[in-house]
Amino acid sequence: MHLDLRHLRTIAAIHEHGGLGRAAEVLNLTQSALSHQLKAMEAQAGVPLVVRRARPLRLTAAGLRLLRTAEAVLPLIANAEAEFRDVEKGRAGRLHVAMECHACFDWLLPVMDRFRRNWPDVDIDIRAGLAFQALPALVRETADLVITSDPEPLEGITYQPLFDYAPTLVVPAGHPLVAKGYAEAADFADLTLIHYPMDRARLDIFSHLLTPAKVEPAALREVEQTAVALMLVAAGRGVTVMPDWVVRREAANPELAFLPMTRTGLRRRMYAALRTEALALPYMAHFLRLARTDSLQLQSSD
Repeated sequence: MHLDLRHLRTIAAIHEHGGLGRAAEVLNLTQSALSHQLKAMEAQAGVPLVVRRARPLRLTAAGLRLLRTAEAVLPLIANAEAEFRDVEKGRAGRLHVAMECHACFDWLLPVMDRFRRNWPDVDIDIRAGLAFQALPALVRETADLVITSDPEPLEGITYQPLFDYAPTLVVPAGHPLVAKGYAEAADFADLTLIHYPMDRARLDIFSHLLTPAKVEPAALREVEQTAVALMLVAAGRGVTVMPDWVVRREAANPELAFLPMTRTGLRRRMYAALRTEALALPYMAHFLRLARTDSLQLQSSD
């Protein structure tokens, strides 16, 4: 017997309503059409599916076996159809976030946590493994949103501004640069620079200061964790550059000093990159609102 959803819905309706008349109404068929359909099903099966003498109609042993299949399959189909409707209306979907900002974990995780509580049917993930190739992943649709400070013109990709920040030099208290009041590229020629394990092109200190000035630090040291980097600076093992909103929490630390980059200071902007059509998704719009709200709190936390 060749089964399709129509057969399963028919046998379930007949069992539930005990007759062709009411079952036909539920299935939006005439009673005659449903009767012909039932006969065609029985012809395919080669056995009766209902006991016609019974009132209300009862299913035969073969009909009950078909009913068990209907009871297993139809709820799955109904759930899938509901999910498709939710996706179409923007209530469900996927939000896989990739980052080109290593320091953004501390800021992003609370945003994602609040987002998931509001949108439980959206599949969320943070794609840390795509950190160095995040924008290509967005184009390939293996990521849905990228946190970046370096927008690149890409077809079909839009950039939504989140917040501005200032890359800030962190040095041990009493460091000679404290008296100067700021740092410039030439100062790094004699310094050990502690930095996140990222491509130089994605680090503000290189892309917007050292590389244009053709200056290389005396030594480099990669550190994964912000707290570890700050501890090493306090111990006199080097200096580091972090966004102002990251180091603001350490403003009262007597072992550290914080200096602007260049006399006038560097200013950068963080963006959320996403595919242009995703702007119409309600859950995406809500995520952007949450991200901007949290970023405002970061900037006003001092």
